[in-house]
Amino acid sequence: MLTVVIVIHLMLVLAMIGVVLLQKSEGGGLISSTSGFMTGRGTANVLTRTTALLAVGFFVTSLALSWLAGLSRKPASIVNTPAPVEAPIGAGGAPAAPLSQGGHGVLDQLRGNAPSANAPAPPSPAPGGPQVPQSQ
Repeated sequence: MLTVVIVIHLMLVLAMIGVVLLQKSEGGGLISSTSGFMTGRGTANVLTRTTALLAVGFFVTSLALSWLAGLSRKPASIVNTPAPVEAPIGAGGAPAAPLSQGGHGVLDQLRGNAPSANAPAPPSPAPGGPQVPQSQ
């Protein structure tokens, strides 16, 4: 459905560009006044009405595209509430081993910030409120 509306929209755009370029302007436009084809007042009315109809089609397809694009969006909360973290499950249904010893990331190990295996673990922050980053 979306592809069909996009193709119709692009055809309307190309047709509108062509009709606008055919119109006579102060600079003369693409049609000179000496040609016998499409001259006179009747042509101006036809081109004006065609431009108006193409413009209405352009706006309708633009609104349809906007509406169709919005159908797939899901509402999201503006408050970041963390989801409950579950232990990853490894092969055989057993909990997977952590990626590094002590539960620290690879970057901490590369920086040398990972505490040694004998060092006590830092106290965990009290749950219940927002956590504020603290410098060390």
